[in-house]
Amino acid sequence: MAGLRAKTLIFVLVAALATLDRTFVEADFSKNMIVTWGKDHIGMTGDNLKLVLDQSAGSAIRSKVAHLFGSVEMFIKLVPGDSAGTVVAYYLSSTGTAHDEIDFEFLGNATGEPYTIHTNLYVQGKGNREQQFRPWFNPTTGFHNYTIHWNPSEIVWFVDGTPIRVFRNYEKEGIAYPNKQGMKVFASLWNADDWATQGGRVKTNWTLAPFVAEGRRYRARACLWKGSVSINQCADPTVPSNWWTSPSFSKLTTLQLTKMQKIRDGFMIYDYCKDTNRFGGVMPPECSKQQF
Repeated sequence: MAGLRAKTLIFVLVAALATLDRTFVEADFSKNMIVTWGKDHIGMTGDNLKLVLDQSAGSAIRSKVAHLFGSVEMFIKLVPGDSAGTVVAYYLSSTGTAHDEIDFEFLGNATGEPYTIHTNLYVQGKGNREQQFRPWFNPTTGFHNYTIHWNPSEIVWFVDGTPIRVFRNYEKEGIAYPNKQGMKVFASLWNADDWATQGGRVKTNWTLAPFVAEGRRYRARACLWKGSVSINQCADPTVPSNWWTSPSFSKLTTLQLTKMQKIRDGFMIYDYCKDTNRFGGVMPPECSKQQF
Protein backbone atom coordinates (compact mmCIF):
# COMPACT_ATOMS: atom_id res chain seq x y z
CA MET A 1 0.00 0.00 0.00
CA ALA A 2 2.85 2.37 0.91
CA GLY A 3 4.53 1.56 -2.38
CA LEU A 4 1.34 2.39 -4.26
CA ARG A 5 1.05 5.74 -2.47
CA ALA A 6 4.68 6.52 -3.29
CA LYS A 7 4.15 5.73 -6.97
CA THR A 8 1.01 7.86 -6.98
CA LEU A 9 2.89 10.77 -5.40
CA ILE A 10 5.68 10.49 -7.99
CA PHE A 11 3.09 10.48 -10.79
CA VAL A 12 1.41 13.59 -9.37
CA LEU A 13 4.73 15.41 -9.05
CA VAL A 14 5.75 14.55 -12.60
CA ALA A 15 2.35 15.68 -13.91
CA ALA A 16 2.61 18.89 -11.92
CA LEU A 17 6.06 19.63 -13.33
CA ALA A 18 4.80 18.95 -16.85
CA THR A 19 1.87 21.30 -16.47
CA LEU A 20 4.11 23.93 -14.87
CA ASP A 21 6.33 23.85 -17.93
CA ARG A 22 3.24 24.20 -20.09
CA THR A 23 1.76 27.18 -18.27
CA PHE A 24 4.65 29.19 -16.81
CA VAL A 25 6.91 31.47 -18.85
CA GLU A 26 10.08 32.69 -17.13
CA ALA A 27 11.28 36.26 -17.48
CA ASP A 28 13.86 35.99 -20.23
CA PHE A 29 12.86 38.52 -22.86
CA SER A 30 15.32 37.33 -25.50
CA LYS A 31 14.03 33.74 -25.27
CA ASN A 32 10.31 34.45 -25.02
CA MET A 33 9.86 37.59 -27.15
CA ILE A 34 10.53 38.61 -30.74
CA VAL A 35 11.03 42.10 -32.15
CA THR A 36 8.15 43.29 -34.32
CA TRP A 37 9.59 46.69 -35.21
CA GLY A 38 12.47 48.97 -34.24
CA LYS A 39 15.14 46.28 -34.01
CA ASP A 40 17.88 48.87 -33.49
CA HIS A 41 15.81 50.57 -30.77
CA ILE A 42 15.42 47.57 -28.46
CA GLY A 43 17.62 46.00 -25.82
CA MET A 44 16.69 42.54 -24.48
CA THR A 45 19.12 40.91 -22.06
CA GLY A 46 17.81 38.20 -19.79
CA ASP A 47 15.33 39.75 -17.38
CA ASN A 48 15.75 43.28 -18.73
CA LEU A 49 14.02 45.13 -21.55
CA LYS A 50 14.74 48.56 -22.95
CA LEU A 51 12.40 50.25 -25.45
CA VAL A 52 13.64 53.36 -27.26
CA LEU A 53 11.83 56.02 -29.29
CA ASP A 54 13.40 58.74 -31.39
CA GLN A 55 12.31 60.62 -34.47
CA SER A 56 13.43 57.77 -36.74
CA ALA A 57 11.56 54.91 -35.07
CA GLY A 58 9.88 53.46 -32.03
CA SER A 59 10.13 49.91 -30.77
CA ALA A 60 7.92 46.89 -30.12
CA ILE A 61 8.09 43.24 -29.06
CA ARG A 62 5.62 40.38 -28.77
CA SER A 63 5.62 36.97 -27.16
CA LYS A 64 6.38 33.90 -29.23
CA VAL A 65 3.36 32.02 -27.89
CA ALA A 66 -0.26 32.89 -27.19
CA HIS A 67 -2.32 32.14 -24.10
CA LEU A 68 -5.94 31.70 -23.16
CA PHE A 69 -6.60 32.58 -19.51
CA GLY A 70 -4.14 33.04 -16.69
CA SER A 71 -2.05 35.89 -15.37
CA VAL A 72 0.52 38.03 -17.20
CA GLU A 73 2.70 40.55 -15.41
CA MET A 74 5.57 42.90 -16.13
CA PHE A 75 7.46 45.45 -14.08
CA ILE A 76 7.70 48.69 -16.07
CA LYS A 77 9.48 52.01 -15.59
CA LEU A 78 8.03 54.71 -17.83
CA VAL A 79 9.74 57.47 -19.81
CA PRO A 80 10.90 60.17 -17.34
CA GLY A 81 10.69 63.94 -17.70
CA ASP A 82 8.81 65.47 -20.61
CA SER A 83 7.14 62.41 -22.15
CA ALA A 84 4.36 64.29 -23.96
CA GLY A 85 3.23 62.58 -27.14
CA THR A 86 4.73 59.21 -26.24
CA VAL A 87 2.83 56.04 -25.42
CA VAL A 88 4.11 52.94 -23.68
CA ALA A 89 1.76 50.05 -24.44
CA TYR A 90 1.57 46.69 -22.67
CA TYR A 91 -1.28 44.46 -23.71
CA LEU A 92 -2.63 41.11 -24.81
CA SER A 93 -4.03 40.70 -28.30
CA SER A 94 -5.12 38.13 -30.85
CA THR A 95 -5.07 38.84 -34.59
CA GLY A 96 -7.57 39.72 -37.30
CA THR A 97 -10.39 42.22 -37.64
CA ALA A 98 -12.44 40.40 -35.00
CA HIS A 99 -9.57 40.31 -32.54
CA ASP A 100 -9.67 40.35 -28.75
CA GLU A 101 -7.41 42.70 -26.80
CA ILE A 102 -6.79 43.67 -23.16
CA ASP A 103 -4.84 46.92 -22.77
CA PHE A 104 -2.64 48.88 -20.49
CA GLU A 105 -1.40 52.06 -22.19
CA PHE A 106 0.58 54.80 -20.49
CA LEU A 107 0.07 58.23 -22.04
CA GLY A 108 2.94 60.64 -21.51
CA ASN A 109 2.69 64.26 -20.46
CA ALA A 110 4.73 67.42 -20.09
CA THR A 111 7.20 67.68 -17.23
CA GLY A 112 5.40 68.08 -13.93
CA GLU A 113 2.10 66.77 -15.29
CA PRO A 114 0.93 63.23 -14.44
CA TYR A 115 0.82 60.26 -16.76
CA THR A 116 -2.52 58.75 -17.74
CA ILE A 117 -3.01 55.02 -17.15
CA HIS A 118 -5.31 54.09 -20.02
CA THR A 119 -7.13 50.72 -19.98
CA ASN A 120 -9.31 49.28 -22.70
CA LEU A 121 -10.87 46.04 -23.87
CA TYR A 122 -11.66 44.79 -27.36
CA VAL A 123 -13.93 41.81 -27.91
CA GLN A 124 -14.41 40.47 -31.43
CA GLY A 125 -12.94 43.67 -32.83
CA LYS A 126 -15.08 46.07 -30.83
CA GLY A 127 -13.42 48.37 -28.30
CA ASN A 128 -14.63 51.70 -26.87
CA ARG A 129 -14.43 50.39 -23.30
CA GLU A 130 -11.89 52.86 -21.93
CA GLN A 131 -11.24 53.63 -18.29
CA GLN A 132 -8.44 56.02 -17.33
CA PHE A 133 -6.59 56.76 -14.11
CA ARG A 134 -3.96 59.11 -12.76
CA PRO A 135 -1.12 57.22 -11.08
CA TRP A 136 -0.94 57.59 -7.29
CA PHE A 137 2.86 57.15 -7.48
CA ASN A 138 5.70 58.29 -9.72
CA PRO A 139 5.83 55.69 -12.51
CA THR A 140 9.16 56.98 -13.86
CA THR A 141 11.49 56.68 -10.87
CA GLY A 142 11.14 52.95 -10.27
CA PHE A 143 9.59 49.76 -11.59
CA HIS A 144 5.93 49.00 -10.91
CA ASN A 145 4.03 45.77 -11.43
CA TYR A 146 1.27 45.81 -14.05
CA THR A 147 -0.70 42.56 -14.18
CA ILE A 148 -3.57 41.38 -16.36
CA HIS A 149 -5.51 38.51 -14.82
CA TRP A 150 -7.95 36.83 -17.20
CA ASN A 151 -10.14 33.81 -16.58
CA PRO A 152 -13.56 32.48 -17.64
CA SER A 153 -15.26 34.63 -14.97
CA GLU A 154 -13.59 38.02 -15.19
CA ILE A 155 -10.70 40.19 -16.33
CA VAL A 156 -8.88 42.21 -13.68
CA TRP A 157 -6.28 44.93 -14.22
CA PHE A 158 -3.80 45.19 -11.30
CA VAL A 159 -1.20 47.84 -10.44
CA ASP A 160 1.32 46.79 -7.80
CA GLY A 161 -1.06 44.08 -6.66
CA THR A 162 -4.06 46.40 -6.30
CA PRO A 163 -6.99 45.84 -8.67
CA ILE A 164 -8.14 48.97 -10.50
CA ARG A 165 -10.70 47.58 -12.92
CA VAL A 166 -12.87 44.50 -13.48
CA PHE A 167 -14.81 43.27 -16.51
CA ARG A 168 -17.04 40.29 -15.75
CA ASN A 169 -18.29 37.61 -18.10
CA TYR A 170 -21.95 38.14 -18.98
CA GLU A 171 -21.81 36.18 -22.22
CA LYS A 172 -24.92 34.19 -21.25
CA GLU A 173 -26.79 37.50 -21.30
CA GLY A 174 -25.60 38.41 -24.78
CA ILE A 175 -22.56 40.50 -23.80
CA ALA A 176 -19.40 39.47 -25.66
CA TYR A 177 -16.46 38.20 -23.62
CA PRO A 178 -12.94 37.26 -24.79
CA ASN A 179 -12.80 33.51 -24.26
CA LYS A 180 -12.31 31.92 -27.67
CA GLN A 181 -9.04 33.41 -28.98
CA GLY A 182 -5.51 32.97 -27.73
CA MET A 183 -3.68 36.24 -27.19
CA LYS A 184 0.00 37.09 -27.35
CA VAL A 185 1.72 39.62 -25.10
CA PHE A 186 2.92 42.90 -26.62
CA ALA A 187 5.00 45.82 -25.37
CA SER A 188 5.90 48.94 -27.32
CA LEU A 189 7.01 52.56 -27.16
CA TRP A 190 5.76 54.81 -29.94
CA ASN A 191 4.85 58.34 -30.93
CA ALA A 192 1.15 59.22 -30.72
CA ASP A 193 1.26 62.99 -30.38
CA ASP A 194 -1.82 63.34 -32.58
CA TRP A 195 -3.97 62.18 -29.62
CA ALA A 196 -2.03 60.94 -26.60
CA THR A 197 -1.39 64.10 -24.59
CA GLN A 198 -4.26 66.47 -23.87
CA GLY A 199 -6.08 65.34 -26.98
CA GLY A 200 -3.08 65.97 -29.23
CA ARG A 201 -2.63 69.59 -28.19
CA VAL A 202 0.81 68.89 -26.69
CA LYS A 203 3.28 67.45 -29.19
CA THR A 204 6.41 65.34 -28.77
CA ASN A 205 9.53 67.41 -28.11
CA TRP A 206 12.05 65.60 -30.28
CA THR A 207 14.96 67.64 -28.93
CA LEU A 208 14.62 65.49 -25.78
CA ALA A 209 14.95 62.18 -27.67
CA PRO A 210 15.79 59.40 -27.25
CA PHE A 211 12.90 58.47 -24.96
CA VAL A 212 13.44 55.28 -23.00
CA ALA A 213 11.09 52.93 -21.14
CA GLU A 214 12.26 49.81 -19.32
CA GLY A 215 10.76 46.46 -18.40
CA ARG A 216 11.68 43.67 -16.01
CA ARG A 217 10.35 40.35 -14.73
CA TYR A 218 7.95 39.40 -17.49
CA ARG A 219 5.88 36.46 -16.21
CA ALA A 220 3.12 34.52 -17.94
CA ARG A 221 1.40 31.99 -15.69
CA ALA A 222 -1.18 31.08 -18.27
CA CYS A 223 -2.65 28.37 -20.44
CA LEU A 224 -0.75 27.77 -23.67
CA TRP A 225 -2.96 28.34 -26.72
CA LYS A 226 -2.94 25.32 -29.05
CA GLY A 227 -5.78 26.33 -31.31
CA SER A 228 -9.51 25.81 -30.90
CA VAL A 229 -8.97 22.73 -28.72
CA SER A 230 -7.76 25.13 -26.01
CA ILE A 231 -11.15 26.84 -25.73
CA ASN A 232 -12.44 23.99 -23.59
CA GLN A 233 -9.12 22.74 -22.21
CA CYS A 234 -8.04 26.08 -20.76
CA ALA A 235 -11.44 26.68 -19.16
CA ASP A 236 -11.80 23.20 -17.65
CA PRO A 237 -11.97 23.52 -13.85
CA THR A 238 -11.13 19.81 -13.39
CA VAL A 239 -7.62 20.26 -14.85
CA PRO A 240 -5.25 20.74 -11.87
CA SER A 241 -3.00 23.19 -13.72
CA ASN A 242 -5.92 25.50 -14.51
CA TRP A 243 -5.54 27.36 -11.22
CA TRP A 244 -7.33 30.42 -12.68
CA THR A 245 -10.61 28.47 -12.76
CA SER A 246 -10.64 28.07 -8.98
CA PRO A 247 -13.68 29.69 -7.32
CA SER A 248 -11.26 31.85 -5.31
CA PHE A 249 -10.35 33.65 -8.55
CA SER A 250 -13.93 34.13 -9.73
CA LYS A 251 -14.32 37.39 -7.84
CA LEU A 252 -12.30 39.81 -5.75
CA THR A 253 -12.00 39.51 -2.00
CA THR A 254 -13.53 42.08 0.34
CA LEU A 255 -10.07 43.57 0.97
CA GLN A 256 -9.34 43.79 -2.75
CA LEU A 257 -12.69 45.47 -3.36
CA THR A 258 -11.96 48.03 -0.65
CA LYS A 259 -8.55 48.85 -2.11
CA MET A 260 -9.92 49.08 -5.64
CA GLN A 261 -12.75 51.38 -4.66
CA LYS A 262 -10.27 53.73 -3.00
CA ILE A 263 -8.26 53.96 -6.22
CA ARG A 264 -11.34 54.41 -8.38
CA ASP A 265 -12.76 57.10 -6.09
CA GLY A 266 -9.50 59.02 -5.89
CA PHE A 267 -7.73 58.54 -9.21
CA MET A 268 -10.16 57.56 -11.98
CA ILE A 269 -10.52 60.37 -14.52
CA TYR A 270 -12.64 58.69 -17.21
CA ASP A 271 -15.16 55.85 -17.37
CA TYR A 272 -16.90 55.05 -20.65
CA CYS A 273 -19.91 53.79 -18.70
CA LYS A 274 -20.49 57.31 -17.41
CA ASP A 275 -20.06 59.08 -20.75
CA THR A 276 -23.71 59.33 -21.79
CA ASN A 277 -22.98 62.01 -24.40
CA ARG A 278 -20.58 59.74 -26.23
CA PHE A 279 -23.11 56.97 -26.70
CA GLY A 280 -26.14 59.18 -27.22
CA GLY A 281 -27.79 57.82 -24.12
CA VAL A 282 -27.72 54.22 -25.41
CA MET A 283 -25.07 52.81 -23.13
CA PRO A 284 -23.11 49.58 -23.74
CA PRO A 285 -25.05 46.71 -22.13
CA GLU A 286 -22.30 45.79 -19.66
CA CYS A 287 -22.59 49.24 -18.08
CA SER A 288 -25.84 48.18 -16.40
CA LYS A 289 -24.25 45.03 -14.95
CA GLN A 290 -22.38 44.60 -11.68
CA GLN A 291 -18.70 44.26 -12.51
CA PHE A 292 -17.32 43.81 -9.00
